[in-house]
Amino acid sequence: MKDRDIIEAVRRAARQEQFLDVVSREEAEKRFRAAVPHKPLAAETVELAAALGRVLAENLTAPIDLPPFDRSSVDGFAVRAADTAGASEPSPVRLRLNKEVLACGTAPALTVAGGSATAISTGGVVPRGADAVVMIENTAFGEDDSGPYVDIKRPASPGGFIAFAGSDIARGETALRQGLEITSREIGVLAACGLSSVSVVRRPRVGIISTGDELVPPGGDLPPGAIYDSNSAITAAAVRENGGEPVLFGIIRDDEDALATRVEKAIAETDLVVLSGGTSKGAGDVSHRILSKLGKPGIIVHGVALKPGKPICLAVARETPVIVLPGFPTSAIFTFHTFVTPLIRALAGLQPRGEDVVDAVLPVRAASEIGRTEYVMVSLGQTQEGLVAFPLGRGSGSVTAFSQADGFFSIDALADAADAGTPQSVHLIGKGLHVPDLVLAGSHDIGLDAVVSILARQGVHVRTLAIGSMGGLAALKRGECDLAPVHLLDPKTGLYNTPFLSEGLSLVPGWRRRQGVVFRKGDTRFEGKAARDAIASVAGDPDIILVNRNAGSGTRILLDGILSGQRPAGYANQPKSHNAVAAAVQQGRADWGMAIENVARLYGLGFLAVGDEHYDFILADSRRDRPAVQAFLNVLGSGEVRAALHALGFVPGDLALAGE
Repeated sequence: MKDRDIIEAVRRAARQEQFLDVVSREEAEKRFRAAVPHKPLAAETVELAAALGRVLAENLTAPIDLPPFDRSSVDGFAVRAADTAGASEPSPVRLRLNKEVLACGTAPALTVAGGSATAISTGGVVPRGADAVVMIENTAFGEDDSGPYVDIKRPASPGGFIAFAGSDIARGETALRQGLEITSREIGVLAACGLSSVSVVRRPRVGIISTGDELVPPGGDLPPGAIYDSNSAITAAAVRENGGEPVLFGIIRDDEDALATRVEKAIAETDLVVLSGGTSKGAGDVSHRILSKLGKPGIIVHGVALKPGKPICLAVARETPVIVLPGFPTSAIFTFHTFVTPLIRALAGLQPRGEDVVDAVLPVRAASEIGRTEYVMVSLGQTQEGLVAFPLGRGSGSVTAFSQADGFFSIDALADAADAGTPQSVHLIGKGLHVPDLVLAGSHDIGLDAVVSILARQGVHVRTLAIGSMGGLAALKRGECDLAPVHLLDPKTGLYNTPFLSEGLSLVPGWRRRQGVVFRKGDTRFEGKAARDAIASVAGDPDIILVNRNAGSGTRILLDGILSGQRPAGYANQPKSHNAVAAAVQQGRADWGMAIENVARLYGLGFLAVGDEHYDFILADSRRDRPAVQAFLNVLGSGEVRAALHALGFVPGDLALAGE
């Protein structure tokens, strides 16, 4: 790109247009529903095998009686009830057996005359002359010179153990009503009525387009600055979950003509179109410009006072709804479920999706931005007082946060925060609430994944919350977790973790992992030097950039101790994981940082050892006897976990030191 083109691109980015008209969620929904009919599509006929999950387009009138004949509901004998009057155990009534047995599917040939009975199976056709069935348990079979007979030990009532024709569904009755979602139960009714096909609401075809120069299809090579397109897969799955049929139109670069052509094609072939990306009106965002040219009414809403999800664009082009979701995955998911899900379900004839809501206490303050309703994803845990909701706080660009969240709560647009200790109404994501058996809150480590995987195989549901060592210790003291994984160095004593114990808390030894300086291999400012010497030589150079760790992490405490008050260039850059540190160094955004050795190997970085740190677990003594905690302790000391830790380059601790 020429200098002139670069300057123009920077100029366009610097003067980003503002949203057309940021409105509240309620106003956006009102405008969108006024412009787009939320009603079922036309009917189509499908085979019974394809009807599951579809919606009946019209009332189903029973074409036959169910059952279609009077049938026996037990194994026994078809009789005339009057013939059994006075029957009892000591004085049974004897009836002669007719020479036929009425199994299922057998048409009766003989009439049950007075003083006779016919053997009949459950589901058999009740023969002419019979008006009751006696259970076989209340009879005794015998033979004499006159032939076989049956002794009746209990009197029958007229109609006893007979399901009359039409007693389930009568011919001409409405068996199933329009708008009903077809489940396995309705499939059974349809089949029982003899129907091989059924009229259902047509599934809406939803065109899906991802936009952006940075997108690469999953499975392809990932060049610098690129990301895999997860939004197409997420959106397609969400469309199916809500009764639609996704139609993928691929990834389109930030090229206005190419995108316009693809959008035109999608509008012509589908019932609604969903794009992701291109809503923020930045230098490369072109979706809104295309929609503004596709005819009236065009853009209905561009900008909603939501967080995440502000840049959403709602439009109608040639009577086809077009929704442009924000590019960040979490924003895309929230806005999809807010605006797209209700439309798809309405077009498919489905009822609005119900939401389960539970009350939970917020253990920490959650800050918010005044002027926008904010949705905060949370992970739920159980305390003696009830549920607590831990904010996940990974931002609108997080792909995993939504999958790991149990639900979300909202902060009103007029509030700047939700305070710690306040009750919140948590809207559950997915079906039902599954409270974990074991909650680990603190520092995360790849070795912990090995422990949790084994527990999962044993049926123990574990929730891990990566909130840092100090955050985990605070959560443990508040009774919000069972154990806190920590690696806290006490600068005064030089000891790990034990100085942070207090009454009611015990240390469970975990493993040792080597901390050190990470750098790009071949960098002579670090290569071949001792770690502390290298840090001392670069800490004062403004051109050598550090990537730090977040306050409260064990790594940050260790590094601050080595720096002794120095603040190298980049000190304020504070990601929350070893991997983020390694990625910043590998990609050249920083020159050095502090991380563990196995992460340095994973990213192909050089490593200067500082020393071994202790990654341990602090246990609340009051929870030691819980079955899930005992399962954790057993697995932690198992040979399988110890072998896995050795393979990762860690040294397992002595679990015998954990106390009783």
